[in-house]
Amino acid sequence: MLSIENIEAGYGDFPVLRGVSLTIGRNESVAIIGANGAGKSTLVRALCGLLPLKSGRLLHDGQPIQHLPAHRRMHHGIAVVLEGRHLFGELSVRANLQLAATHGRKRPGRGRQFKFDEVLALFPFMQARLEAAVELLSGGEQQMVAIARALLLQPELLILDEPSTGLSPKVVRDIMAVLSRLREAGMSILLVEQNVALASQAAERAFVMSLGKVVHEVKAGQWDGFRQDEALLKAYLGGAG
Repeated sequence: MLSIENIEAGYGDFPVLRGVSLTIGRNESVAIIGANGAGKSTLVRALCGLLPLKSGRLLHDGQPIQHLPAHRRMHHGIAVVLEGRHLFGELSVRANLQLAATHGRKRPGRGRQFKFDEVLALFPFMQARLEAAVELLSGGEQQMVAIARALLLQPELLILDEPSTGLSPKVVRDIMAVLSRLREAGMSILLVEQNVALASQAAERAFVMSLGKVVHEVKAGQWDGFRQDEALLKAYLGGAG
């Protein structure tokens, strides 16, 4: 579905991503894990079009998309929930969701097409808070609104950048349950996450990043061995398993 081929990107003359290559298959959930400063969020910005590539290619179903601006990549079925969420805080939950529903992909995609009521069913609290300003919601509720908004863009690939950061364990469990349901529905997911335990719950396989490079791949069925490899965890994740 999405192939990332030897991409390099950075800020000004400062390189961050150094020859990153990986693939995300259709109906597959993949994680990107690594310590702070590994280049994970820079990779997300490069994938969704907020940061131009210095070199390399992004291919969606074999078609190059690295030249497209962010809003055009959405029409190729890529939606992202950035760290920080970037919601319109002064607007209501309903207005934030309707903006996405209005501007989402119009052409039929291969993935599931979400209706407004279906998204509300994934996050039941929103049904009673539709007219509340987003800025009045808790951090966990805002994260759920951000995910719901992304789903209404009708993506084939949902990218989430550190969705568990700063949230309570209960909210994290609720979000992981929603991701599980999305996987069962056939959506492709790219999860950027420092927490290895959460990544192992949400993804079939993973790529470990360090200093802007992919340094290790956790293949399907290898999560247990990876989590028990103390030397590898310490080298690239600071020992967090």
